[in-house]
Amino acid sequence: MKKLTIAMAASLCLVMSGCGSLGTMGTTGTTGTAGTSAGSVLGSVLGALGSAGTVNSLANLVIGSVKLSESDLYGTWKYQEPACAFTSENLLAKAGGAVAAAQVNEKLLPAYNQVGIKSSNTYFTFNKDHSFEAKLNGIPLSGTWTYDQSTSAVKMKTMLMSMTGYVTRTTSGLSYTFESKKLLTVLQTLSSLSGNSTVKAVGDLSKNYEGVRVGFDMKK
Repeated sequence: MKKLTIAMAASLCLVMSGCGSLGTMGTTGTTGTAGTSAGSVLGSVLGALGSAGTVNSLANLVIGSVKLSESDLYGTWKYQEPACAFTSENLLAKAGGAVAAAQVNEKLLPAYNQVGIKSSNTYFTFNKDHSFEAKLNGIPLSGTWTYDQSTSAVKMKTMLMSMTGYVTRTTSGLSYTFESKKLLTVLQTLSSLSGNSTVKAVGDLSKNYEGVRVGFDMKK
């Protein structure tokens, strides 16, 4: 079992490093704090949907709309459920706002369940000294991390690879998301079921929703 875990970790590292840094699709979502333009765009989405939500709750779906400080990331964050985020307010509006987010999460959940991702085996710990420890479906990772508040990007480096995800605030903690095709590759590596239609649907998200990133809702 130990040899299998080491082999899977090595394969995962090769997949991630071979595909380049995670989360490099299109716009980086450097939209600044949610302001007048964000409010007007998101407000129009709410009006179109007839949602009982607020502009702030939709703003949480946009990378960079609500800024997190580095200290906000300290601690251990455990997986709770699938998450998605958009790279700009305009792309969120184009996709259909909260309805699109719900549809994305519906596609993610069966894939995560199939692979076996759960709170006990998937977490990230960001330490104040910029070291990190993590497990992704039980596969351990460790190294160093940096945070760029201007882009909401967290870059993690290990001895074998580096990966970049994007953090957004949620009502219960934070979400950590990646470009969907890169996450698909990781899930395929973990499940060894690259031809499975449920897992493959994760990669298809980028075709249906422009500027979407997918990952994990997490809380301490």
